[in-house]
Order: sequence, then structure tokens, then C-alpha cells
Amino acid sequence: MARREFVVAAAILLDGQGRVLLVGNDWQGHGNVRWTLPGGVVERGESTLDALSREVKEETGLLITSVSHLAYAVHVEDVRRNDRAVSFAFAARYDGLLNPRDPDGFIVEARFVPVDEVETIIPIPPLREPLARYLRDRVAGRFYTYAGWDGRGLKSVD
Repeated sequence: MARREFVVAAAILLDGQGRVLLVGNDWQGHGNVRWTLPGGVVERGESTLDALSREVKEETGLLITSVSHLAYAVHVEDVRRNDRAVSFAFAARYDGLLNPRDPDGFIVEARFVPVDEVETIIPIPPLREPLARYLRDRVAGRFYTYAGWDGRGLKSVD
């Protein structure tokens, strides 16, 4: 199986009540919704911030007005699927109303949730742990590595 490699850009968007925006992804089309930050794969020839703006617009209907900083980065080696992904999560500001229109059809819902619910809503450690830690500590620039991820166990280093 050929190795697949991805660069992903995601947005941390907070509302005026201190809630974070999450999107419900049904990647496999079986009703198994996974909650994540809005964002997606950086396409060939596209900058990371251009991908961020495009993905957020598609998945939520919101327009990114500014990016304040890189909140954290995550490197995942998925040994089961032979994938490598490096994801960048940016703290950003936005304008508009929630109106998801995902052209891929994966996003089934977008909603703001209290930050203290992130750890119960997001089950996958490489998605949950960095976001929960950033929302709790508000320390930017951390890097997380999940080596040997197989869907069950992993090693996490930061």
C-alpha cells in the first residue's frame, strides 16, 4: 500500500460566549459522526492559510477575517492506514452566520460548544488532546507527535 501524506489546516473559532466551533464529520457516510475543528487538507498549489479560509467557508459558511497565531501542530503516523498527516490549528477571527455547505458532503452539522465539553465530544486522542490543552492553558506553539497510531494505542510526545 502506498504511503499517503497530508497537510491539514484547522481553525479554532471562539464565539462571544467562550464556546468553540466544532463540525460533525460523517467521513464514511454511515452515520458515524466525529466532531472536529473546521478545516481540511491543503490542496496542491494552495497555501495553508488559503486552505484554512476555503475549508472554514465550505464547512461552516463563516468567513475568516484574521488569523492571530498558530495554536498548535500535530504530527500523526497512522500505521494501520499507512498515512502521515501534519495538522496546523490556527486561532482565528470570523464573520458571518453558520451555514455549512460542504461540497464533499461530509459535514452534517456545525455548532459552538462549551470548551469544557471538548474532551467528551471528541473521542480521538490526536484530535482531542491538543485542542483541550490549548483551550485550557492558552499556550500557543506546542507540537504534538502521535507515532505508531493504530486506532487503539499510541505514543504521544510534546
